[in-house]
Amino acid sequence: MNQPESDSAQDMPRMIAVSSGKGGVGKSTVTANVAVALAETGLRVGVVDADVYGPSIPGMLGLPPGQKPSQLPSGKVVPAEAHGVKVISMAMLTEDDKPAILRGPMVTKYLQMFVRQVDWGPLDLMLLDLPPGTGDIQLTLAQAFPLDGAVVVSTPQDVSLKIARRGLRMMEQVNVPILGVVENMSGFTCPSCGSVTHIFHQGGGEAIAHDLGVPFLGKVPLDPGIVDSGDDGIPLAKAAPTSPAGIAYRQIAATLAGSAGSQAGIATPFAWTLTEETGRPAPAPKTPGAPGDRLAALDQAAGGLRLTWANGEAQTLAPRDLRLACRCASCRDEVSGDRLLDPDNVPLDIAITRIWSVGNYALGMAFSDGHDTGIYTFKSLRAMQDAEMEDV
Repeated sequence: MNQPESDSAQDMPRMIAVSSGKGGVGKSTVTANVAVALAETGLRVGVVDADVYGPSIPGMLGLPPGQKPSQLPSGKVVPAEAHGVKVISMAMLTEDDKPAILRGPMVTKYLQMFVRQVDWGPLDLMLLDLPPGTGDIQLTLAQAFPLDGAVVVSTPQDVSLKIARRGLRMMEQVNVPILGVVENMSGFTCPSCGSVTHIFHQGGGEAIAHDLGVPFLGKVPLDPGIVDSGDDGIPLAKAAPTSPAGIAYRQIAATLAGSAGSQAGIATPFAWTLTEETGRPAPAPKTPGAPGDRLAALDQAAGGLRLTWANGEAQTLAPRDLRLACRCASCRDEVSGDRLLDPDNVPLDIAITRIWSVGNYALGMAFSDGHDTGIYTFKSLRAMQDAEMEDV
């Protein structure tokens, strides 16, 4: 079980994931251009190229191929920098034509290193350029780091929009706010006559944002200059800031710069050792009308663990009930859901020894019997039938 390190919420910059349901929609191009546009507003910006199998950010930002990052005496890696943006990528750790052949645990290790073992210095904003899909990398980042939100990139093409919808739903399930949808490759303007041809239909990104109740960040038109500038290592947002695409990138950047993470709920990440009373998270203010799936406070109570939610509701859960409710692979059959844990083997006086945040959507817990591999989603905690909810 990956438990959080000693980072405090105050040490972490705002983290925004840029994702897509499928490949080929220009997600990395959007990330590179928006990052440069953000940096030109005066923000301190970093980019984690989290697509470890197909890294492309360094090339788009004009970093020399094969440039290896240096290492400080502390062991931390020094990120590269281009156009005012700090960058770390698998492309900087491997040869240009050498594939990254990695299993899931190694991918997780690299992602943790890219965020925690890099000497980023003070940052205002960190963009994480995700690979397409809804797999290990997306889940690892959602579990390990307190993402302020996600931006979903799609083309107006019907198949792309359908897959983008799945990516949106995945982020919602792990309590990552959707900051908006970007419709990329939205029409081609003829440079000679000015007529617009909608190669992949039109308006699909705006429609899906409206259907799902999330912001629409804008349309980025097709422009040959985007490809040329990316190949030259000077993103269009800098090379041609007044072009239609350049203006679109800057408008998206301005929106993201102003979308400060103001989620109701407790600050993450945290790791609270109950036996020593260290690392207890500071309570967040209760907000009437706030979503009930945001945790506002954790306390020890006579009946067990006291959870107070952002909307003011509270519940107390007994340690033994929580231990029996564990749904990890050693306690529940992954296919049938049947309980594998024998209740007779769980002591009546079992205690919780440690609690830590899992992204924005769950808690990890360690118990006095040594068990520490369960993830308790906020949804499952609220749904425990033997916990009486009350307003406080």
